[in-house]
Amino acid sequence: MRRIPRRRLTAAVALSTVVAVTGTACSSGSGSTSAKGDSGTYTVWDPYPQFGKGSAWAKLLDACGTKAGVKIKRTAFDTSDLSNKALLAAQQDNSADVLIVDNPVVSTLAEAGVLTTTDENKLDTSKADANLLAAGQSGGKTYGTPIGANTLALYYNKDVLRKTGVDITSVKDWKSLTTALEKVEAAGKKGITFSAIGTEEGSFQFLPWFWGSGAKLTELDSEQAADALSLWKDWLEKGYAPNSVINNTQTTSWQEFASGDYAFAENGTWQLANAQKAGFDYGVLPIPAAAGGNAAAPTGGEFVTVPAQGDTGRYATSRKLVSCLTSAENLNTTDATLSYVAPTGEVRDKQVAANAELKPWVDAVKAAKGRTSDDLGTKYPRISEQLWKAVQSALSGAQSPKDALAKAQSAVK
Repeated sequence: MRRIPRRRLTAAVALSTVVAVTGTACSSGSGSTSAKGDSGTYTVWDPYPQFGKGSAWAKLLDACGTKAGVKIKRTAFDTSDLSNKALLAAQQDNSADVLIVDNPVVSTLAEAGVLTTTDENKLDTSKADANLLAAGQSGGKTYGTPIGANTLALYYNKDVLRKTGVDITSVKDWKSLTTALEKVEAAGKKGITFSAIGTEEGSFQFLPWFWGSGAKLTELDSEQAADALSLWKDWLEKGYAPNSVINNTQTTSWQEFASGDYAFAENGTWQLANAQKAGFDYGVLPIPAAAGGNAAAPTGGEFVTVPAQGDTGRYATSRKLVSCLTSAENLNTTDATLSYVAPTGEVRDKQVAANAELKPWVDAVKAAKGRTSDDLGTKYPRISEQLWKAVQSALSGAQSPKDALAKAQSAVK
């Protein structure tokens, strides 16, 4: 019987508090948390309680089970509950056969010994993009495969830009974006809105600017990091961004943009349906890096993983289930349902062919980066907390960007 040491489990539970900041809101989970029935039944736990029994997702799970010659017992949880349930199930040697979790949680579960590596379960991840796969890697090992990705970009209001004389093709770097905001503000319109709240959402939204400056999460007090935070602070001081960003969630930030008054908003693929209902003509632009090109934005989305089992003979069928769920044909359908960009070039090409509006999102995902990449693993939650605290301190005027980031780096150490 495989047991996870209690001390190791407790530490992992404490680290599993990385908040899911992407995707749709979910209702409470349903179904039993008991993992396995008989040998012909395989359990799948996922973070999609919004999809009921008759949904395309539930039907896909059943179809993959039929193809593998087994029955599927599915349980859906809120994203925030799923990692803790997975940790506790592992302690009891009662893990699900297939576990689908938010990508920052993978390293936490891996360090706790909950997940098998792709070397152990023989899962083929060769078609997944390296930058997306990195979110599920720790200590040089891979723990699953991405089912899809979402990320951040800049939505822009074409009507506002047209009325204020801003040519969107001129926006290529921070300087040209700031120039555009200056024109918008001078014409009496509102510039840009985003989320800088003191939670994981704030860090998530700051990371494209942080990484776009050339900064690294291991050096929060670098000159490049200070440049990124100074950019946001300057926008607030000059009125290009509202003071409300300090308390904005991604949802309230979107509501500001949806009013039709703002030229730009930083938000994600999950707002596409709302954008189409906004009542004005909009476009999407990958977030520019300081010196030009696309900044690395953080990836959202889930990994399909195979938890460790006392009976290792179950891995072969679990592998079949994961391979079915992440096949080219099924990824295309699933990622459309989840508003995700596919993790493979083959499927992304199909997505863009079917919907040309996805092209800027594909470009953003190609440049994206996992929050736990660079082998940060379970160090990320502590770094993120200090980063959002620094952002809050600087934007509120309590400290300069340089001093706020120096304090953050000291706290991380």
